Amino acid sequence: MADSSSSSSSSSSSSSWYQVYLKLKFFSRIRRLLVNKSTSSTKQYGPSQGIIIVDQQETRFVGDNDDDGILQRSVKRLHFGSREEKAAAATEIKRLAGDDLRRRKLMADLGVIPPLVAMVGSEYAPDHRRLAVQALLELANGTCTNKALIVQAGIFLKLYENVNIEESAKPEFAQLIMSLSSLVNAQFPIDSSKILPLVLHMLESDSSVETKTLCLGTLYNLSNMIGNVGSLVTNEVIQTLLKLSSIKEASEKALATLGNLVVTSMGKKALENSPLVPECLIEILTWDDKSKSQELSAYILMILAHQSSLQRTKMAEGGIVPILLQVALLGSTLAQKRALKLLQWFKDERQMKMGPHSGPQTRRSSFSSPMHVDAGEGKKLMKNMVQQSLHKNMETITRRANGNSDKSNSKIKLLEISSSSKSLPY
Repeated sequence: MADSSSSSSSSSSSSSWYQVYLKLKFFSRIRRLLVNKSTSSTKQYGPSQGIIIVDQQETRFVGDNDDDGILQRSVKRLHFGSREEKAAAATEIKRLAGDDLRRRKLMADLGVIPPLVAMVGSEYAPDHRRLAVQALLELANGTCTNKALIVQAGIFLKLYENVNIEESAKPEFAQLIMSLSSLVNAQFPIDSSKILPLVLHMLESDSSVETKTLCLGTLYNLSNMIGNVGSLVTNEVIQTLLKLSSIKEASEKALATLGNLVVTSMGKKALENSPLVPECLIEILTWDDKSKSQELSAYILMILAHQSSLQRTKMAEGGIVPILLQVALLGSTLAQKRALKLLQWFKDERQMKMGPHSGPQTRRSSFSSPMHVDAGEGKKLMKNMVQQSLHKNMETITRRANGNSDKSNSKIKLLEISSSSKSLPY
């Protein structure tokens, strides 16, 4: 019994001393980093005259540079403190990280990112989670390395646990997600399936315009990587984007993201099958005060109309021709070019003079097939619509052009010019 008790006591003592050894080793590394940092930034902070006192009970910094002492204590509390101490440390980290980029990189070297990411988990109080997110936002500012370290520490999994986040914290969460999603521009792999549920939840809830804009920025960043298109399409992101594109404050980001998706086969198919297309896009063409939205909407309509007689028929039935005439006369330079190109395709289809690379292509069918009858009716309908729109709207359009009849006549003459291209030029 004595031997057993002695063995147990020896084992406990050994374990205790081993933990002390690990702490001493950890703070020894902090001391080296702080000394190196103080030496390399003498001009900014002045010479460092501080020392580090280490014993079994406490490690503390004594010197003239208060921020270094606060940083050292904050790192210790983040790793070994209680939840309240970690929250206080996160507040100090947020303050210190906002000063300069060099300090943010130093903090990452000191290992503050993993404990801050852990604080975003659902087991912590909402206030603590918010403090951790604010600190991570500061650490991610201006450094892709820190952003990558935050992602590798598992931040998306922690954010996934916070779908029902309180309204006041949504902008900060959305800002952090958008900041990290910009890593795709540096070819850093981002698992969009972990963050889409939270982003979509914030977009579809009664969030502020600021939060929605930040979430749209995240979707735009993700759409820049071709590997994310599948998850964006299958998660009904396109329907959400189409709805938000009808809100003028959010239209540009939503349409820009749709423009990235429509050039892929999956994205184009999803747009073609949406009940909101082409009506919502045609409506955006009428926004005279949002030229960028007009340009993006016309671009998406060009992609959909190219080589698709069905989509052009849907557009014609939706009244796109007179609206395109208006954009061709009064829109921005780029919007005018795209509107004229679309009108040329409608004219080409009416005249059935499309070569192998001249605008949209249609399948030729025999005279006995039902498709030929439908095409003939479609041509007749389109011809009548073009003629009626030209006669009924020319006077109104000319007045809106501030009497610039020479410019209007030159634009209308362009509609008579045939052109060909192998791809979309605008």
